[in-house]
Amino acid sequence: MPGENLTRIEAQERRAIVDTHEYHVQLDLTRGDEVFSSRTRVTFASTEGASTFIDLIAREVRSIELNGRSLDPAQVYADSRIALDGLAPENELVVEADCEYTNTGEGLHRFVDPVDGEVYLYSQFEVPDSRRMYTVFEQPDLKAEFTFSVTAPARWKVVSNSPTPEPVAVSDDTARWDFPATPRISSYITALVAGPYEATYSELTSADGRVIPLGVFARKSLWQYLDADYVFDKTRQGFAYFEEKFGFPYPFAKYDQLFVPEFNAGAMENAGAVTFTETYVFRSKVTDAVKERRVVTILHELAHMWFGDLVTMKWWNDLWLNESFAEWASTIATAEATEWEAAWTTFNAMEKTWAYRQDQLPSTHPVVAEINDLEDVQVNFDGITYAKGGSVLKQLAAWVGIEQFFAGVAAYFQKHQWSNTEVGDLLTELETTSGRDLGDWAKKWLETAGVNTLTPLIEEGADGTISRFAIVQTAPADYPTIRPHRLGIGFYSLNDAGALERVHHVELDVDGDRTEVAELRGIRRPDLVLLNDDDLAYAKIRLDERSLATAIAHLKDISDPLARSLVWGAAWDQTRDAEASATDYLDLVLRNIGSETESTTVRTTLAQLQLAANSYVAPATRDAARERVADGLWELAQAAEAGSDSQLQFVTAFASAASTPAHAETVRALRDDETTLPGLEIDTDLSWQLLVSLAAAGAVTAADIDEARAADNTAKGGEFAAMAKASLPSHEAKQQAWDSLIERTDAPNTIVRSTAAGFTNPATVEVLADFVEPYFAMLLPIWESRSYQIANYLIVGLYPAALANRELRDATRSWLAQHADAAPALRRLVGENLAGVERALAVQERDAQ
Repeated sequence: MPGENLTRIEAQERRAIVDTHEYHVQLDLTRGDEVFSSRTRVTFASTEGASTFIDLIAREVRSIELNGRSLDPAQVYADSRIALDGLAPENELVVEADCEYTNTGEGLHRFVDPVDGEVYLYSQFEVPDSRRMYTVFEQPDLKAEFTFSVTAPARWKVVSNSPTPEPVAVSDDTARWDFPATPRISSYITALVAGPYEATYSELTSADGRVIPLGVFARKSLWQYLDADYVFDKTRQGFAYFEEKFGFPYPFAKYDQLFVPEFNAGAMENAGAVTFTETYVFRSKVTDAVKERRVVTILHELAHMWFGDLVTMKWWNDLWLNESFAEWASTIATAEATEWEAAWTTFNAMEKTWAYRQDQLPSTHPVVAEINDLEDVQVNFDGITYAKGGSVLKQLAAWVGIEQFFAGVAAYFQKHQWSNTEVGDLLTELETTSGRDLGDWAKKWLETAGVNTLTPLIEEGADGTISRFAIVQTAPADYPTIRPHRLGIGFYSLNDAGALERVHHVELDVDGDRTEVAELRGIRRPDLVLLNDDDLAYAKIRLDERSLATAIAHLKDISDPLARSLVWGAAWDQTRDAEASATDYLDLVLRNIGSETESTTVRTTLAQLQLAANSYVAPATRDAARERVADGLWELAQAAEAGSDSQLQFVTAFASAASTPAHAETVRALRDDETTLPGLEIDTDLSWQLLVSLAAAGAVTAADIDEARAADNTAKGGEFAAMAKASLPSHEAKQQAWDSLIERTDAPNTIVRSTAAGFTNPATVEVLADFVEPYFAMLLPIWESRSYQIANYLIVGLYPAALANRELRDATRSWLAQHADAAPALRRLVGENLAGVERALAVQERDAQ
């Protein structure tokens, strides 16, 4: 985005001459629908006589005063920067501006509830968007105290990082909230949430004896669906766990959790004022996978209060240190402090699958990434930063010892509270508490990219016993690092009752290209050999031919859900890597998924099943494969336990996979209650999902969608309606959806995301070929004219990946070849799109053999 970037070198140069003290920010939210007034007074120290700049994105800058000297905005303000010259040792800058509300989920987002017309605001500042609300040195290592004063309608609730004060009347219907100063924090975790939110309050006692006020907030029209008591319960469990393990009491004065509309991410760790997506307010039945994910997210954001907010990275190359730690900490806390005891199985099924996929893209990078500018970090909220880093920390905690790990973390918080750090600062504390040298470990795991593959090498004697067992480790040619692993090997054999049970287990260290396992010689070869049993290591694992055949026939007969998850993952990796056929993967899933008990494993596997059927099966057999998958999912739905989690997942997957007129008729009958399944309620959201399926099949019209929208005049209804209309299979409907996103700029972020998802519905793949050329024509204009979040939704969301053919591959390669000088972040997004098509073509070729 032109004029809004910031490089790491610029940030380092600015930090060398500036040290921020305090911000006093006055906001007036009563100025209408488009802008609010923003007055910032910032005090800071500087090298005398130095020149630098401060950041602001505003519609109009009305006045700038530096140390009592008036500066002409026309002369010093351009491209989101205010130039500051002739600085004194101590400085006071005052800037008055009109800033714009957004509908992109960046900066100060404004939402009008279609149910009642009420206006709701919330801020989202990570990575570089506090400058959309006030004037700021926008980089994480320029911490300061922040004091906010907000004028707003008197009937609103106004929430920020500090405890909410009693409002002071300004007029009959307007009030002002003067918040106390925050501790010394980074700008990206400051926050403002305002509007007629409903709220409920509670409290807890911190480890140091302080009473911490708690709040849970949501829109009035959603409030009836919010289970606030459960949110408080998980929050209390998290507080107790983290305060004990981190050896540091909660660092802020209160803890509010706010469920806000049109949110781009799952949540955001604003200090003391965490914002969450409204997806976590359940107006309809949701799966256990979503319920568990909400708990993990609650604890993820709570962990950030220490790791990220109390102690913050110096620059965004250590973003992983924030996100990976929160990912690891939230998973262990979920497993050990809540009822979701199988959280590590969920972590394997979801996070590790994400990490392995990301680590095989051409854009993979070391856990400690090279972040040259803000555009780099925007695209780095990925599976490496979150999931691989979390996996690596799990390994590290096991290697140094969990007690030593937590002791090192506690020392890290004590030493670096309210300051900024780099990864070496944490490793230093862990070396002290564990007595281990982590230099070589860090080099191999944090400073190199790529995922290793571990394959069993088994030789069998005439009597059926193992004469040789070795683990072969390989690495991709571009990232040839061979790493040390601690892992288990599990032997599983069928017993007389038909169960596939573990009959032998060893745990060992693996290093080098080949590791001989002498203790397995002489043991009868089992039906299934599972490397990385118990999931200690971060590595792709391979099933030998006999084990894969056993898995296809009997995966459901393994009692341990984590072992099943590992086998599911191994089979998927072999399919994605064109080492096993996609058709065999369909067999594996359809034969075994009906007995799977872990909701997230079901959720992940069903998504992979549909990708395999839509893009990985050889083109000559794809129609038959898609029909077979939909038929199989409907059979599974009918056979599932009444009202069960699996029943809901199979029904929604069937609707998504429907590919024939007969399937569409089944979906219609289900939605119209002509066909019923015991225990299945066609509630609001499920009805919409079925309608989207019918739209993609061409079995309903735009008028039918409008009728459903009128019956559900909510924000969620609007998103579903946008997806359904964009899913209609005619060229005309696709063109209308395209124009609403590319030719117009007024759609809010969630409508952009939903429309793009409908536009590329795999059931409408034939018409997508018409939009390949327009897709590449729009890339540069969109990148140069839209905010990052909207550009990302369009560039990734509108890519016609479902075509999965050579023509799309060649067109993508051609664009990249012709635009070598395009922004690196843009090229990364397009390159990742290309990688998916190239992989699909390789898997199709393997499946055709």
